Amino acid sequence: MTQPPSDLFTRYQRWRPYVEVGFWFAFFLMQGWFNSWQAINNIQRLPPAFRTIEPWQQIIHIGASNVVLFMWVPLVLAFERRFPLRWGTLVRHLHYHFLATIVYSVTHVVAMVALYNLLYLPFDSQYVVKSWPKLLGYQYLKDFRTYFFVIVILYFYRLVLMRLQGEAKLLDTPEDGPPMEPIEHPERFLVRKRGKEFLLPAMDIEWIQASGNYVNLRVRGHDYLLRSTMAAIETRLAPKKFVRVHRSYIANLDHIRALEPLESGDARASMSDSSQVPVSRRYLDQLRQVSTV
Repeated sequence: MTQPPSDLFTRYQRWRPYVEVGFWFAFFLMQGWFNSWQAINNIQRLPPAFRTIEPWQQIIHIGASNVVLFMWVPLVLAFERRFPLRWGTLVRHLHYHFLATIVYSVTHVVAMVALYNLLYLPFDSQYVVKSWPKLLGYQYLKDFRTYFFVIVILYFYRLVLMRLQGEAKLLDTPEDGPPMEPIEHPERFLVRKRGKEFLLPAMDIEWIQASGNYVNLRVRGHDYLLRSTMAAIETRLAPKKFVRVHRSYIANLDHIRALEPLESGDARASMSDSSQVPVSRRYLDQLRQVSTV
């Protein structure tokens, strides 16, 4: 009962890269097909004298736009990893993402227009931008929505993965007799995953992160949700092992491998699972004192 069961999530890891790439490919393919079908129907309803664009041109425009957006997805995901929009970092990182939407939209439009002209070649034609400011302004409103829609899908996907990996809870006090282990500083957590339960040693937790109404327990590359606040879980953990390093993070001292100071006065902790945990200047001195004891 001490080992997590092998389940669907574990088997899914083998196919995960293909599923993720396939999802975005299918998403932009279907979006391009639907928008093209809708646009062509609108064009065909107009009398020939009022048509300002041919159906083949509309297909090229929509197709090229979605090709570029699909290619830009890895860049959006990489930028989100560098500046995550999570509880505790939202205010500090949100303005970076607003700036990123401008770069995202401008590069999208430039690449899109270049692709237009490449695809116009077989038709012996050329796409001419009549007004770059008007085109950029019009496209930015759509790209702004697309950028944050990609991030929303990413966060929803991560939540689904965390649910599949398992949800943890503290052991309850028995109705009869004394508890088998300390309740205030529990040695183990009860984890439920796909109808099965197993015990998770507290000392295996590498770090803890706030996640809305939950906290996320990081254990050997897996994430387990625990319905709790950071303040509540902090009081239940061994104070000589688990230390608050950030408004949204608690780290296990035994799993901190290195501490890298940053120019801002904050720091970055490198953990045993190769992940990095932010350390705010507010908790930096406390961490250094505790780690030398």
